[in-house]
Amino acid sequence: MSDELLTSAEMGEADRLTIAAGPFDGYGLMQRAGEAVAAVVLRRYPSATHIHVLCGPGNNGGDGYVIARILAGSGVAATIWASGAPRPQSDAALAAAQCPIASRPLSGFEAESGSIVVDALYGAGLSKPLSGDAARAVGVATDRRLPVVAVDLPSGVSGDSGRVLGVAFTAAVTVTFARKKPGHLLLPGRERCGEIVLADIGIGDDIIARLQPRTFENRPAHWLRDFPVPAVDAHKYKRGHVGVFSGGPSATGAARLTALAAARSGAGAVTVLSPGNAMQVNAGHLTSIMLRKTDDVADIREFVGERRPSAFILGPGFGVGDKTRSFGLALLASGQAQDAATQVDGLVFDADAITAFREAPDVLFKAARGPNAPALVMTPHEGEFARLFPDIADDNAWSKLDKARAAAARANAVIVYKGADTVIAAPDGRAAINSNGAAWLATAGSGDVLSGISAGLLAQAMPAFEAACAAVWIHAEAGSRFGAGLIAEDLPLALVPVLRELVEARRKVPVE
Repeated sequence: MSDELLTSAEMGEADRLTIAAGPFDGYGLMQRAGEAVAAVVLRRYPSATHIHVLCGPGNNGGDGYVIARILAGSGVAATIWASGAPRPQSDAALAAAQCPIASRPLSGFEAESGSIVVDALYGAGLSKPLSGDAARAVGVATDRRLPVVAVDLPSGVSGDSGRVLGVAFTAAVTVTFARKKPGHLLLPGRERCGEIVLADIGIGDDIIARLQPRTFENRPAHWLRDFPVPAVDAHKYKRGHVGVFSGGPSATGAARLTALAAARSGAGAVTVLSPGNAMQVNAGHLTSIMLRKTDDVADIREFVGERRPSAFILGPGFGVGDKTRSFGLALLASGQAQDAATQVDGLVFDADAITAFREAPDVLFKAARGPNAPALVMTPHEGEFARLFPDIADDNAWSKLDKARAAAARANAVIVYKGADTVIAAPDGRAAINSNGAAWLATAGSGDVLSGISAGLLAQAMPAFEAACAAVWIHAEAGSRFGAGLIAEDLPLALVPVLRELVEARRKVPVE
């Protein structure tokens, strides 16, 4: 499995462990990295008239010297522009010594139209803004609209946060090694990487496993084993029962959309829990979704005792206020029931359920840590995140990944920090970055569908972190496949082909 994401420090440790284990030394890894990038350049740009290789003073620059040597040996006109001499006796110095092309100072960098730029300046380990000659080189490549092949990561992009440090190259192709880095997937870095090519340079899976990475690219391989498939003897309540709280008469649509998504994602039964004054409105629109009057906490307890739901969704269209808070706290206390059969397993709080606790977030967090509290998944967009975690949101030193992790630990909840680069984080430190986001999902009601998918999977006993990861991926995949013209009402039906493929793939996973 290659969905692990490595920080710059973890990648450095992977290099060290690989060198210690042999058979490659540091220069051997550098040689293999350079060969991988040169192969991409020659394959993608066979008719390039001139290739300009920009080399920094570190290992990234060392890769550049190897690339230039291979390109020159292949008959390609190549020029090296160096920002400084490699450290004496380093692997990069050895690579420079073995390269037959004399380098020129980066300060004089110029490139003609039709040429290609190989960015081997700094890569993922950059920790300060690009400036001086390097920043000027970015300007030259950008102004002339030259294709850029980046080594490891476009220089100027942080490998750990995806932030652009000052200025950065915008690559057509980025070649990275062993595993991707968070900066390849987090915005705005992701937009600067172009196509990402993952090259094997001899760092084995056993080395990666020793690092025990806690960050992953959100792909089915990471959670497919936990994806629910109905057993032969399944009936509707064995497949889980989801309760979805509805808003008042003029705000019922979000709950129905959420409920339909929960049903489509596999929950055997779904009930819309409606205030009495909205019963007729909801009844006029529901068919397979059940309906029950729910006006207060006593009604919730009665419903739990009678129908034994597996999961609840609170927030979409529900409204903000005391009622929302009291319902949320009652749901979090539902795990304390003496009868295990009446305990609720999972909760999804979205939208108004998040905003309702902005004045008293600690009350929510304490309840989420209560005895036997149900697993809690919260799905905030950026504004809702800032309302519940204002200090974390305002910390500019942290990446989106850092913020989601800190919030998950504080809230004792799985946090789905939504956006084009959605991050899913668990209280135990695991995190995943989604990479199949679709711009078509930027439409009203899309988040309600995501909540429904999450609860539908929770109701089928999928673990909370895996359920949230799966929901985010499925939601994005359905949106991508549908494409232009998508509105939220299209999404529940658009889930069907994606879910069918996942069920078939799950059936092929060997039973351990």
